[in-house]
Amino acid sequence: MTSLSFPAHGDSVITCLLFSHGRIISASDDHSIHVYSSTTGELLRALDGHEGGVWAIAASEDTLVSGSTDRTVRVWDLAAGRCTHVFGGHTGTVRCLALAQPEWTEREGPGGAVAREQWPKQQLIVSGSRDHSLRVWALPQAGDAEYRSAAEGDLAVEPEDVSAHADFASSAIVEPFLQVDDAHNPYHKLHLQGHDGPVRALAVHGRMAVSGSYDCTVRVWDIVTGECKWTSYAHTGKVYSVALDPSRNKVYSGAMDMTVCIWDLLTGERKILTGHTSLVGLLRVSPSYLVSAAADATLRVWDPDTGALRHTLAGHAGAVTCFQHDEYKVLSGSDGTLKMWDVRDGTAVRDLLTGATGVWQVVFEGRWCVAAANRDGATFIDVWDFGNGNAGIWPGGSDGGIDAQEAKDRAD
Repeated sequence: MTSLSFPAHGDSVITCLLFSHGRIISASDDHSIHVYSSTTGELLRALDGHEGGVWAIAASEDTLVSGSTDRTVRVWDLAAGRCTHVFGGHTGTVRCLALAQPEWTEREGPGGAVAREQWPKQQLIVSGSRDHSLRVWALPQAGDAEYRSAAEGDLAVEPEDVSAHADFASSAIVEPFLQVDDAHNPYHKLHLQGHDGPVRALAVHGRMAVSGSYDCTVRVWDIVTGECKWTSYAHTGKVYSVALDPSRNKVYSGAMDMTVCIWDLLTGERKILTGHTSLVGLLRVSPSYLVSAAADATLRVWDPDTGALRHTLAGHAGAVTCFQHDEYKVLSGSDGTLKMWDVRDGTAVRDLLTGATGVWQVVFEGRWCVAAANRDGATFIDVWDFGNGNAGIWPGGSDGGIDAQEAKDRAD
């Protein structure tokens, strides 16, 4: 295993982290987005233009989409390193966003014939905001004319709330605020209204979007028609995290009421999972595991079908600020450490990082693991390469990756 560490974003908080095509993409409350080489740590691109902290990013090939406290959604050409589109319309921080990819669906037609349709017809951007609403935009394509909703300097920023998982900083208020009228934006498709509080979490698949809000509800939307299909009132506290599993027709949510909810979209049945003793701020689902992380310093591994608790991952000393998991492992950050766990039996494997002031983000893909942390008052990005060729971080099988026991035996 080899490792690399390099400074990033001065002493600012890294709010978002992506690993895409060998590039590390980080966004920060310092208003910027950086693109780094995963092998050398070289800064490849500095994407400047937002006038407030960047709190959401999503990538598709060489296109990056970002949302900010300046209330805009921006589209970037990563190859050229420039902003090509600025979308206004939100009147609050853009706190979450996602890209919807076209998906094939089947429906029964006249005479029982089965017709296959692709929805949505094009890639879409879905953004959720503190203004209580979501917006849907067409993702610009390569070669499209550039578009900007407002001139530079016309946008304001607003303070972001501080939560138990990585919302450690606020952006200053700039007054006065000029509301942008984006009614004539050719990329704008829908304005989804219905929540009575800020939209905090978002998940999309095909034409379906799921939003979680501080109004304690979870809503399921059709982002082609704009219809709110269903609303869940199962939580009694602000909803901080959602996940969507279309293969199971299930929605998962975590909230300030310390619970996780499993919502079956076919039957309407809801299961409330208890056990956490503080805000459930993070939630992810994989084919075999539902994992939740909370401000109570623990992660819990659940059966995504039945909701049965499989393991409790206890070992952190503070709120869990970030995690990612797959069918073999969980990597979680908290209290200055980054820990690796075996998701199958709940055992601790090793600490990848210790001695940090805070661990804000972690992502892994194949052989690579990337984390953003603060040490000695400065922000760093740490990179681990766990193998050569196609070897991954403990992938199992026969592809040459390290297995669970080997991972547990390694000290460095």
